[in-house]
Amino acid sequence: MMMSGSRLVVIFVIISTTFFTVRSIRLFPDSFEDASSNFMEAPAYQNGPKCSVLAKNRLLLACDPSAIHIAMTLDPAYLRGTVSAVHSILKHTSCPQNIFFHFIASGSRQGSLAKTLSSVFPSLSFKVYTFDESMVKNLISSSIRQALDSPLNYARSYLSDILSSCVQRVIYLDSDVIVVDDIQKLWKISLSGSRTIGAPEYCHANFTKYFSDSFWSDRKLSSVFDSKTPCYFNTGVMVIDLDRWREGEYTRKIENWMKIQKEDKRIYELGSLPPFLLVFGGEIEAIDHQWNQHGLGGDNVVSSCRSLHPGPVSLIHWSGKGKPWVRLDDGKPCPVDYLWAPYDLHKSQRQYVQYNQELEIL
Repeated sequence: MMMSGSRLVVIFVIISTTFFTVRSIRLFPDSFEDASSNFMEAPAYQNGPKCSVLAKNRLLLACDPSAIHIAMTLDPAYLRGTVSAVHSILKHTSCPQNIFFHFIASGSRQGSLAKTLSSVFPSLSFKVYTFDESMVKNLISSSIRQALDSPLNYARSYLSDILSSCVQRVIYLDSDVIVVDDIQKLWKISLSGSRTIGAPEYCHANFTKYFSDSFWSDRKLSSVFDSKTPCYFNTGVMVIDLDRWREGEYTRKIENWMKIQKEDKRIYELGSLPPFLLVFGGEIEAIDHQWNQHGLGGDNVVSSCRSLHPGPVSLIHWSGKGKPWVRLDDGKPCPVDYLWAPYDLHKSQRQYVQYNQELEIL
């Protein structure tokens, strides 16, 4: 039955005051050892009849070019988001057993993180890699938001070094996304010519604001965009040709810009994003916007509510300060956060699952 907008608002107010008065457990590093017991086991997803038969041995699948390779970071503070993202991918793809996940973690929690993932997804094919933070720690300069300064946030720049050399291509995803379409469609997108990265571009955005006045006034630096038409792109969803990345030594090029920022002059404020724009701006394969409906976490300072952009949606991204699991737990959710909730496998989601059930009944 369809509901009018006013009736939906009334129901939202009643349910939110009923089911969000208790704050649930969050996954912070201090309490991470018990993380596996905080999650429910995901349903077992099987390949459809038209899927290619790939190696069942996970070690072989890790290098199989016929498999879909997805890379994500594993941060204990964002683990709930990562689990939900993986759940959404498996739920909506027709060939879940042909996906191999490459997870990157920092510090000594690699074993505990792998245990949690195996507990939630018993049949998941994955490998957890250790990210050596010392590679980037001395290159990081402070940014507009502390979370952006985490060394693990820069792991996306080192995928070609971290992942095995047999991995030729990968989809990189942030932990605050859900996929509501078959990930095979994104995987099959071609990177034309010598393109190394594919991502949705946003050419209506003011590209100049991503860099400081001192950058634009320095002709030696700003000339990097000469003869190019650069557009903003979000690095939370990227298709990457790792062979071309290695050949082009793009990690070193990104590091060179970080050194200028750290040692010479401040040329940007937004963490790991601007070096990507400097290296790849104007030279990426443009992917349809439906594969990154981003910005749903507000901006980098305020956790404000935003709506989906018009048009089809394949991937929803809570980039920005606000995260759906935090807002749901605090009893201050945005309407779009309920699109994330069905994929949440954390046991605290029982507080708001009844809300979704009430809406389905109505």
